[in-house]
Amino acid sequence: MNSHNYSYPLDLSWTTKEMETVIAMFRAVEDAYEVAIDRDKILDCYRAFKQVVPSKAEEKQLGREFEKNSGYVLYRVVKAAQESTDKRIKMVRQKND
Repeated sequence: MNSHNYSYPLDLSWTTKEMETVIAMFRAVEDAYEVAIDRDKILDCYRAFKQVVPSKAEEKQLGREFEKNSGYVLYRVVKAAQESTDKRIKMVRQKND
C-alpha cells in the first residue's frame, strides 16, 4: 500500500464506490512511476475511472490537481498504456515534472 503525504482530488458528491474507483486510478498512476504496473491493469482502471469521470475537462482538472499534489502525471501514464505493446508500464519522471 502506498503511503504518501498528499491527498487525492475527490468530488464529495461521489459515492464511496466511485471514490474507490478514482483512488484506484491514482494508485495505478503511482505504481507506474514507483514500481511498474501491468498495462492491462492501468487500462482497466482507466475504463472504470471514465465511468465515474466521463468529462474530459473534469479528467484534466483532476489530473492537474493530482500532478500538483504528487508530481505524477495521469495523462502520461494512460497515454503510455494505450500506445505501448509492453506488458508492464514503468514511467520515468521528467526533469520538468
